[in-house]
Amino acid sequence: MSILCANKLLVYVCLVVFSLKEGYATAESHHPQYNHTHAIHVASLLPSSVCSSAAAAAAAHGRDTTSSLPVVHKHGPCSQLHQERANIPTHDEILRQDQARVKSIHSKLAKNLGLTNVKQTDTANLPAKDGSMVGSGNYIVTVGLGTPKKDLSLIFDTGSDITWAQCEPCLRSCYKQKDPIFSPSSSSTYSNVSCGSAACDALTSATGNSPSCSSSACVYGIQYGDSSFSIGFFAKEKLTLTSRDMFNNFLFGCGQNNQGLFGGAAGLLGLGRDKLSLPSQTAVKYKKIFSYCLPSSSSSTGFLRFGNGHVSKSVKFTTLSTIPQGESFYGINMIGISVGGKKLSISGSVFTAGGAIIDSGTVITRLPPTAYSALRSAFRGQMKQYPMAQPLSILDTCYDLSKYSTVRIPVMSFFFSRGVGVPIDARGILYVNGISQVCLAFAGNSDDSDVAIFGNTQQKTLEVVYDGGRGRIGFGTGGCT
Repeated sequence: MSILCANKLLVYVCLVVFSLKEGYATAESHHPQYNHTHAIHVASLLPSSVCSSAAAAAAAHGRDTTSSLPVVHKHGPCSQLHQERANIPTHDEILRQDQARVKSIHSKLAKNLGLTNVKQTDTANLPAKDGSMVGSGNYIVTVGLGTPKKDLSLIFDTGSDITWAQCEPCLRSCYKQKDPIFSPSSSSTYSNVSCGSAACDALTSATGNSPSCSSSACVYGIQYGDSSFSIGFFAKEKLTLTSRDMFNNFLFGCGQNNQGLFGGAAGLLGLGRDKLSLPSQTAVKYKKIFSYCLPSSSSSTGFLRFGNGHVSKSVKFTTLSTIPQGESFYGINMIGISVGGKKLSISGSVFTAGGAIIDSGTVITRLPPTAYSALRSAFRGQMKQYPMAQPLSILDTCYDLSKYSTVRIPVMSFFFSRGVGVPIDARGILYVNGISQVCLAFAGNSDDSDVAIFGNTQQKTLEVVYDGGRGRIGFGTGGCT
């Protein structure tokens, strides 16, 4: 301890100075007034246009020895898909995209998708959007496909089951992507799946659509909530996750008719619970275990890992549940919320009415309206000192922090079955459109009977472990910074 801090009268001052040096710093419990708040430098709320050096190194080199892949935000500077600012969606557009995804999930669970059968002859009748709304997720990993291996940047999504990539030739339409489009004719390990085979028949549960045939080859079709879609041959190919982890005869969609702007990604990596998902297809090696940490900002990296070799000891597990009519989603038993260290008075029946899932592709956590109202009221009550700003799309509690250098926001935790409490990182409490519009990053569903969704903003920096084999899901703090 320094000479200054040796003076007992100045210990508190030293502790406060130390905590504020961290930028997004949690207020330490050295003063009752600040026991349950985060202290945040307002300047740190703004995104960086430069990938951090540590993040760039991780993204470039990966973690081959740990069955781990670097995770980056598809619109951030660490992504190979990073676009000119003019091509990056606005926050209002991102939130509208998110609402389209949530509506699609709710519709799927209500068996009201509308699209029941996609055939090759029906493709012209699929509603074609320009991709301004995409329902596939925000985070990118790079995997290898084919022999010789071709690296492809794919959006990973726990709310989707089938993995697919754009393929040559594009028979009707292919959207623009950064990587070269995969050419199955250039791979020695590619083969089509036969019509009528068990693998082909399994597409119905994985995509929600019945497969069709082209000659003797199986044809898949999947449509997302925003009317973007992928149609093509269902095939087998060699998948390379790391230099040590390769899988022959991996089932995937080779998309020759694809519509939608997927942020320049080559396709999608399906991490759902269906038997065609990646966790199920690699279950012999990984036991249906994978984990990820979503980066704290778009200028840093996280990870996606397979297997249980590197699960932190601090991870606490809750029960993995199943939502009726949504067996491929990862259900969680949400039982409570605290704001500012105080448990909110919400009846348990509010959370059980519609159930809850965790989803890597949904941006903003959706809560039963009764629960959201309680959370919003408690948050606003502890933010009275800051002027409010106009709502941002679905976010109705926003603040103008432009006249402040440091602010304090209440800490927040979510509680799940088996006594698991999950503190939300400060970055997961706020959604920032600029320092003059900083919003509470939660929204309410239309009805308490709609499924709640624990979204990716609230998952930032958490180590989230999916253990499908043992029916559990775990959370640990400080998974990545």
